[in-house]
Amino acid sequence: MASVTHSFMKLFRGPSVEPGPHHGQSVGPPHSNQRLTRRSSGLVELTRLFQSEEPLCILDIGSTSAANIRYLTERGHKIYSEDILEASTDPALVLRDPQGHTSLDHKRFLAENLIFGNAQFDVILCWNLADYLDEELVKPLVARLWSMIRPGGMMLAFFHTQEAGPDAPCYRYHIMGSDTLEMQHVEARGDLRKGPGQPSAGGAFRLQRVFNNRHIENLFRDFASIKFFLTRDNIREVLVVR
Repeated sequence: MASVTHSFMKLFRGPSVEPGPHHGQSVGPPHSNQRLTRRSSGLVELTRLFQSEEPLCILDIGSTSAANIRYLTERGHKIYSEDILEASTDPALVLRDPQGHTSLDHKRFLAENLIFGNAQFDVILCWNLADYLDEELVKPLVARLWSMIRPGGMMLAFFHTQEAGPDAPCYRYHIMGSDTLEMQHVEARGDLRKGPGQPSAGGAFRLQRVFNNRHIENLFRDFASIKFFLTRDNIREVLVVR
């Protein structure tokens, strides 16, 4: 993997999002059927690719969205969908040492998920996965994604700011237009494993950490460039280029 010097790193302030009922600001506890919308500057950038007459190969690793599949296939693109956060709750991934300490088997996780070829995808939609995924899986996952993106391909990822709080709800993101996302609260399905980073009571995925800009740059250090789009709803949008 080619290293990236700081000169490639760019910080952009995208169009701001005003707090309100149409920009991801909920009142009271979220519910699984609650739908919110927000404007996405990162999505605006990707839309230029989506308008390409040449078919693109796209991977969505958030919670499965029929809206995303429909939006992209209607434009002639091929989309693959894999719910990586849900897959990370598999009880079989938990390892315990003789002292009873638990960890996750990231090698098994990658052996069973994201089984795609090198440089297969033009675009990867990562959404807010890194914030809710167990820390032991994040760096190995990003390395796998790097290998799966074609040179010049893009990945969109969201990161919470410190103000979001540990109970920030996890969302499924639906593409509604060239700059608009619909957000639907999502919880884990089925039995929850007992181990590090397990979802909280009631099946809600819990925010595991908050990355600052330097952490994010380090996470994507093997990519060619990175853009930050700052909004007012406790979310950083990050667009990285392979």
